[in-house]
Amino acid sequence: MPGKTARLLPATERLLQALGERLRLARLRRRLPAKQVAERAGMAVPTLRAIERGSPSATLGAYASVMQVLQLEAGLVLVAQDDPLGRQLQDTALMSRLTTRRSRSPATPAPMPGNARPKATHPTASERTVRTARAGSGISSEDLLELLDPGPHKTPLTSSPARPAGAPDKSRKSKPR
Repeated sequence: MPGKTARLLPATERLLQALGERLRLARLRRRLPAKQVAERAGMAVPTLRAIERGSPSATLGAYASVMQVLQLEAGLVLVAQDDPLGRQLQDTALMSRLTTRRSRSPATPAPMPGNARPKATHPTASERTVRTARAGSGISSEDLLELLDPGPHKTPLTSSPARPAGAPDKSRKSKPR
């Protein structure tokens, strides 16, 4: 008795069908009959036909066998190679940890005397960006690195003014002989 097939979303079914069609076209371009490809892949012709239709009941190994026979197995390297959602989730979690470490204050402020209340402060642009990053709005890792950078780098203080490129260095004094 065959095992149950997982239910797929219609978009995923269309992707499998497109893969099967590309495999069928690759077989036809090579002018290989279905029977020969099925034999080389170690499967029955109906299984090959199911793969070429994009059947979700065919195993990944069966798809890989057909790709190997057609010399397309190098394409398996591309499967799940790029993971933008996983990267976004990872970056958001990392930013969350970084901001919680920095936002800890050593002590709580003393209460204000009388009826005085502290003024409400509005979040800075970087705080709003961090909050947006936590919400998973799609901020890239480059944007997050910019948040960590305190601003434009200042040039170190030196006693001599900057000289133009190619100008001789006058700071070295020659000793009189």
